[in-house]
Amino acid sequence: MTDDETLVRTNGSDRESAVARDDKLELRVWLRLLTCANLIEAHVRAGLRESFNITLPRFDLLAQLDRAPDGLTMSELSDRLMVSNGNITGLVDRLVAEGLIARAPAPDDRRRSRVKLTPAGKRAFDAMTPVHEAWIDALFAGLSRVEMAELLNLLAKLKRSIQAAGPNPVKKDNA
Repeated sequence: MTDDETLVRTNGSDRESAVARDDKLELRVWLRLLTCANLIEAHVRAGLRESFNITLPRFDLLAQLDRAPDGLTMSELSDRLMVSNGNITGLVDRLVAEGLIARAPAPDDRRRSRVKLTPAGKRAFDAMTPVHEAWIDALFAGLSRVEMAELLNLLAKLKRSIQAAGPNPVKKDNA
């Protein structure tokens, strides 16, 4: 059985399974990347929910704060998580209510606040990280270290190609 057949058999409802073999290779690669990202995310979401009763967005926010011991502003969190300030506000409000993070006025501008992990938040996040890392390790167990390095290099090359293409890589004629 080929990799394509295995993926379709295990998850026949993904976008990739609807693409015919004679379709463009670029489209098939894009759909394979999307399928893999969605499968990984689904595993992580389920694991976080079942093991820690936390959502992926909350985990991601805690991860950003763990990397910033001095805290982050709401705008910095929004930029790092690539979501709107409105989404961040709701997440922060809930995590503050749970005692995992705290808001404090920014020392350089009292109109802004900085958000930091509380000691309870740090303990909770530190308990999650080794389990999260083990899930990721398990999901990539089918690849050797050499294959992972090769994939990482190829994805870096793809990232550069995408960035070089700019926001509108295909110019349409106005005719």
